[in-house]
Amino acid sequence: MAPAPVATFSIVAYDPATGDVGVAVASKFLAVGSVVPWVKAGVGAVATQAWANPQYGPEGLRLIAEGKSAEEALAALVAGDERRAVRQVGLVDVRGGAATYTGEACTPWAGGRTGRHYAVQGNILTGPEVIERMAAAFERTDGELAERLLRALWAGEAAGGDARGKQSAALVVERPGGGYDGLSDRYLDLRVDDHPEPVRELERLLRLHRLVFQRPGAEDFVTIDAALRTELVRALARLGYLPSREDSGTARPGGAGGEGGAEEAVGSGRRLGAGVPSPGDAPEAPVDPAAVTEAAFRAALQAFHLRENFEMRLPPEGKIDRAVLAYLRERAAR
Repeated sequence: MAPAPVATFSIVAYDPATGDVGVAVASKFLAVGSVVPWVKAGVGAVATQAWANPQYGPEGLRLIAEGKSAEEALAALVAGDERRAVRQVGLVDVRGGAATYTGEACTPWAGGRTGRHYAVQGNILTGPEVIERMAAAFERTDGELAERLLRALWAGEAAGGDARGKQSAALVVERPGGGYDGLSDRYLDLRVDDHPEPVRELERLLRLHRLVFQRPGAEDFVTIDAALRTELVRALARLGYLPSREDSGTARPGGAGGEGGAEEAVGSGRRLGAGVPSPGDAPEAPVDPAAVTEAAFRAALQAFHLRENFEMRLPPEGKIDRAVLAYLRERAAR
């Protein structure tokens, strides 16, 4: 039995200002992110769809890496494919090239267009306005490439998108040295495999990714004055990172209430946050901020950062990141 066509609207794009190159895609197809997007920092991006040929991804990137333009790579891909009439593919290279192809036997509506540093394409769409509005949204949106790609997806969906409905979406962006802790190029790799509102869920994941992985600048930290310290102590106690009034002189299991507790957990190889009570285990009795030592406060604040995967936002002494502060306030208010 032949696979179903990947009815899809997608955009491939490159940002010369940052070196970002990426793909955004949405479809009435399970886990579209496992088939369509192929990205390589310093090289380019490929979206392969319709009766997708996944070999177009690595082969297209190889051809571009060897010096071919996006248009030349596209020509080579389809020339050697006996089923090119049912293929659809978009490519960009980091030298400014963009190309798109729609085979004559792709299910209508199907088509694509290129612009400066981008290509959009789709098949089994409600009409050509899907592609046109995606291109317009990408061209008029400022900011990082990831946000521009997502805005293009939103525009495509608002114009009708996949004629069959919604199911999955994906956003992949590579940047030289832009991966986790600067140790890879995979800047963003977000997938929504099966969801009633996949583009909306993809946007939520992008916001969460920014919160967890984006490194703050010096201007993003605020000084912890006496009033803020009191607020933070109470919030941390409410979440179980500090002892209550009755046992404020002792550390909690897992080291969250004592000096060096979080560092001890890291050094011993235990899972970050292991032994720290969950929010539901927070003490009922109010904490006395004046009774909490500075060492215990710092350890609790660090334990919170590590348990919530905010290691990229660990603050200098006496400060806290604004985004983490907002998150902590929201958590403590639940």
